[in-house]
Amino acid sequence: MINPKYKEMLNAKNQIRELAGFAQKRGAEIGYENVFDYSLGNPSVPVPERFNDVIRDFLKNREPVKLHGYSPNPGLAEVRDLVAASLSRRFSLPYKREHIFMTSGAAGAIAHAARAVSCPGEEIITFAPFFPEYVPYINETGAILKVVPADTTSFQINFEEFDKLLNEKTAAILINTPNNPSGIVYSEETIKKLAALLREKEGQYGHPIYIISDEPYREIVFDGKKAPCISALYENTVMCYSFSKSLSIPGERIGYVAACPNCADAELIIQMCVQISRGTGHNCPSSLIQLAVGELLDETSDLSVYETNMNILYDKLTELGFEVVRPGGTFYIFPKAPIADAKEFCEEAKKYDLILVPSDTFGVEGYFRMAYCIQTEKVERSLAALEKLAKAYHMI
Repeated sequence: MINPKYKEMLNAKNQIRELAGFAQKRGAEIGYENVFDYSLGNPSVPVPERFNDVIRDFLKNREPVKLHGYSPNPGLAEVRDLVAASLSRRFSLPYKREHIFMTSGAAGAIAHAARAVSCPGEEIITFAPFFPEYVPYINETGAILKVVPADTTSFQINFEEFDKLLNEKTAAILINTPNNPSGIVYSEETIKKLAALLREKEGQYGHPIYIISDEPYREIVFDGKKAPCISALYENTVMCYSFSKSLSIPGERIGYVAACPNCADAELIIQMCVQISRGTGHNCPSSLIQLAVGELLDETSDLSVYETNMNILYDKLTELGFEVVRPGGTFYIFPKAPIADAKEFCEEAKKYDLILVPSDTFGVEGYFRMAYCIQTEKVERSLAALEKLAKAYHMI
């Protein structure tokens, strides 16, 4: 018989993907250029041209069996060496090949990391607002996802509520900074406070508490700043990275797990990932794409458009009277809806061909997310629709 658990999941489909599908359908009716689709976080800037050059050179000059064959289970050794060297150079930590496991994007990285550092029945804590797919990512491991309510004044960690959830069953903390959906970058002060609290609890409970650090937006940070490196501030950190956003290659599905060299059982965690891959199917990502990203580890696409778009939207939203915490990175902004029911508000927005994502599945009520990874001219054209929407709620 078919599996009833997955059948039941059909009643809770990915809302973001559902809205993206609606936007495409509406676009077929009126022209997609007239739909202000802020639903899906799909990078809107092109891949660096050197990435294409590298691919062409490999296809022309490299041995085809190596390019298109299976990689070893942990990933290609030469690429793992390059990743380790890049991380060491950037964050002053002694990474080696043995600390790196290549994955199918950040989703694959989290799937491995969560299984490596938790057991069924143990708890993994995350902070609202959070990426909705964390629910299946974690619950499918047999661990239990616990959610700390949001501090909506800043979207930094709500430590008072966090402390209430910590207990002997706490195996790991799953954090995402820069954050989807709020766009907030956790401050170094926040991370240091988190690290100190976890070290205290490790001593109290007598076992490690790991941070699983979900970092696909690490390079998209505004105002000339850099996101604090979690691994440099807390030794029991397992970094989960994706090149989807930095290089604008989400369809290539490539990333890695990097166990902090100073964490408990760092090399063992990577060896375990090889065994975990046997059960998850997230093994042996494309050899060609591994080799290509290995050549561009310290490069990114031109990400400046995201800061441009953020400033345009932030200025307009605040002008219209929306409450919104200014993003420090990513390509998301997370305003408060003018009514308590965010779903109703986002449904009303469709009348103006604005596709907004209600906040309920992000673990917060009464907000909405805008993924502004679209062309700047379209952002500017959407402002009139936003103004009409605000007028409909007597905000102006």
